[in-house]
Amino acid sequence: MHTAAGKTAVDQHYDLVIIGTGSGNSIPGPEFEDQSIAIIEEGTFGGTCLNAGCIPSKMYVHTADTALQTTRSGRLGLHAEVNSVDWPGIVSRIFENRVNPIAAAGEEYRRGPKTPNIDVYDQHAVFVGERTLRTGQGARQRIISGDQVVIAAGSRPVVPDAISASGVRYHTNEDIMRLPRLPKSLVIIGGGYIAMEFAHVFDALGTDVTIIARSTLLRNLDPDLHGPFNDLAAERFDIRTGRTIIGADQTDQGITVRLDDGSSATGEVLLVATGRIPNGDLLDLSSGGIETRGAGRIKVDEYGRSTSAAGVWALGDVSSPYMLKHVANAEMRAVRHNLLNPEKLQKMPHDHVPAAVFTHPQIATVGMTESQAREHGHNVTTTVQNYGDVAYGWALEDTTGMCKLIADQDTGKLLGAHYMGPQASTLIQQMITVLAFDLDVRQFAANQYWIHPALPEVTENALLGLNFNQPDRTK
Repeated sequence: MHTAAGKTAVDQHYDLVIIGTGSGNSIPGPEFEDQSIAIIEEGTFGGTCLNAGCIPSKMYVHTADTALQTTRSGRLGLHAEVNSVDWPGIVSRIFENRVNPIAAAGEEYRRGPKTPNIDVYDQHAVFVGERTLRTGQGARQRIISGDQVVIAAGSRPVVPDAISASGVRYHTNEDIMRLPRLPKSLVIIGGGYIAMEFAHVFDALGTDVTIIARSTLLRNLDPDLHGPFNDLAAERFDIRTGRTIIGADQTDQGITVRLDDGSSATGEVLLVATGRIPNGDLLDLSSGGIETRGAGRIKVDEYGRSTSAAGVWALGDVSSPYMLKHVANAEMRAVRHNLLNPEKLQKMPHDHVPAAVFTHPQIATVGMTESQAREHGHNVTTTVQNYGDVAYGWALEDTTGMCKLIADQDTGKLLGAHYMGPQASTLIQQMITVLAFDLDVRQFAANQYWIHPALPEVTENALLGLNFNQPDRTK
């Protein structure tokens, strides 16, 4: 649709257009009631986290944790086993009872009378001009524009060419959790956090798991966690590291993946977990004057603004250096503030970003690894505290859990914290607080109570194990 002057004719103009209903859907609140808003979502409301990511996957992980703890309970003097796994029941509990109703309610709310200033568009959208988009095709096509546009379009799984070209049936995180039945065997391509979480889930529930990775598993971990984790994984899974996929074939047994060393791996089901790519390349960004970094990652400044297109903002996986839901939520809050307060902008909150891997053992990290701290010129002190050396670790009969802390001897400031073991994602929160509020850890352990014999004593003992041989200048 074009005018005589060659410009695109707009069907509807808005104060604000939001692309994506993951974290982006949280922007419109009471403060925006006087603004006309368009929300564009071609898929299911709620984004990846709710529908195919962190929320349902952690519900599976908890089930897997329970199953694994049951089969390993002999060390506690219990004789227990998992007699059967009701996979359809698990799927139903997670999606039909929980996730799907939340997603449906989110869309219903945005379409309903409580947000009369918001219009929902449920077709794919592309830019056709400056802050102008075409959504839908044919009779459903609409051209909309906005004074401000927020792109929160997320990311999608990366699929290796050798797999996509082979024609075999494969799954990603977007559909692996909705399988109609539990497979007897599973081949996973990838060695990152998605691969490790699903390897744990399926192995714990009785599936034989083979992992193919180009390098080692969770390769970015601090070495003191990396080596032990890979050793533990090798006890559970058939791991083929250092291998490249050259092709795949559909067979009577399932899918056979061919590797560069002439070997192969066969599984009833194939899961591709080789990373994710921002969805910016699906939006025809150049037509909107929006620059990108690499494959579809929108270039933004420190406030979340497009570096090339006025009035355009981006947040979450489509622009962020951190593909994590808690980062997307934090970026959303910054962008929401900036939309409402253009004279008092907030920077995107990218300091001390933590991450967790909900595999087994669970892993959580924040800050630098030891090598990174040394590369940055810090006078480093480190300590590794084993779970098994504190009282609650005895109760758990834990032999593999650990906490590694990295600090600066001269300043007493924490530089990094790395946990591997039960409740790692919870235990690390105190260290996130230390970093966020720039606390001196030389007095942090001694100046507060640590409930005995609770698991946080792992952190207490790790802090006390740091060697500060420089004088405490705070006194």
